[in-house]
Amino acid sequence: MTGIKLFVFLGNHGREYANNRHNVAWQFLDSLACARGLNWRRGYKGSWADLETTAGRVWFLKPETFMNLSGTSVAELARFYKILPTEILVVHDDLELGFGFFSLKSGGGLGGHNGLRSMKASFGTEAWQRLRLGIGRPNHDDISGYVLSDFSRDEHEKLSCSIFPAAERAITACLAGEFEAGLVTYRKLNALAAV
Repeated sequence: MTGIKLFVFLGNHGREYANNRHNVAWQFLDSLACARGLNWRRGYKGSWADLETTAGRVWFLKPETFMNLSGTSVAELARFYKILPTEILVVHDDLELGFGFFSLKSGGGLGGHNGLRSMKASFGTEAWQRLRLGIGRPNHDDISGYVLSDFSRDEHEKLSCSIFPAAERAITACLAGEFEAGLVTYRKLNALAAV
């Protein structure tokens, strides 16, 4: 049984990146009820907090190394607390999922994501777990410009009213020690389908 001990939220540090598509994981973290009131500390090249749950102690981490060096931050905390790669859930933006979709997944490829690439470089494996938040692909070739662009006002509203609350249920399942069940329930869901 895989139990999630470390929840990693990938993003870029700095006010200019706050509303970017690439920072959707940090925006999601800010929306989580379980993250409110946590005692956030600086360390492990980022901001981190811990939480006692019915399934045991877990950690939350926001690497602040910029996306392409995220793995160094994650590896530092994981080594200190003896957390295995399979016990890590990485929350990140995903171009291959349409906007509105999210997916709880075990393992998988890197999909050209610099944060995930850095994770593999630091751990030597891709065996961590993921919560993918879809941002969709642009209808042009400027991928970098697209992921570093801000969500529209309409997209922000859909994120806060529909997508984040739906994806939070996947986090809640993981916090309760129900990752395997979550893989079935939250394999690929469209949070906007009922809207």
